[in-house]
Amino acid sequence: MTIAIDQRPVGCAETILAMVAADGTASAPHARALMQQTATLRDIADAVHALCVIHGAFPGIVEHARTANVDPLACDWLDHAAVAISGERALLVRLTAAVGPLPSTPGQAASQAAILTQRNALEMLARSTRAGCATGTALAFVLDWAAVRGVLDGCARRMALPAGAPFAEIATQAIAMLRAVEASTSVERAMAFGAQQMLAQHRGLWQLLEARAVARRSM
Repeated sequence: MTIAIDQRPVGCAETILAMVAADGTASAPHARALMQQTATLRDIADAVHALCVIHGAFPGIVEHARTANVDPLACDWLDHAAVAISGERALLVRLTAAVGPLPSTPGQAASQAAILTQRNALEMLARSTRAGCATGTALAFVLDWAAVRGVLDGCARRMALPAGAPFAEIATQAIAMLRAVEASTSVERAMAFGAQQMLAQHRGLWQLLEARAVARRSM
């Protein structure tokens, strides 16, 4: 699922929204392939397991960012986002159980280590004490998760499971919050940095999952 952006963003908002559009899950070839009906169940299962490792634990990116944040506007949005993300974690757990065991793939140990490294990197970004970094990380995560839900919703359909709660509203709220932010240049730079690095981790994840899918096909 993607979120339509009808208004022209400005400043920091323009930068972060452009990053999400260009470098996020919606532009990742493997993620798009997994949303198609022709996607193999083992490729979908591999993605769901990896997403659960990275984002299925509490506290996650949003909760860490809420703890690190002192800005009232950001805190209010993060409180709402935390409720929505708790539902996403529950969805991840249900889907991980439904798809069965992790598919056998060459180089599993190295892949697992890479996924854990990504999880640790995201936690560090979300817990950053640099003003704006954690907020930018959480905003980019929520905005990108709207596209990740396309993969999860496709998995739920394949497993004949109920779809998760609609996620578009919290992503729309993230855009509104991002446009309402009034911050210094240094804080805006930190927000953009957090967003950029978060998206880089997701981009790396989809690239890793695509490589694993290719490796399985050559077994």
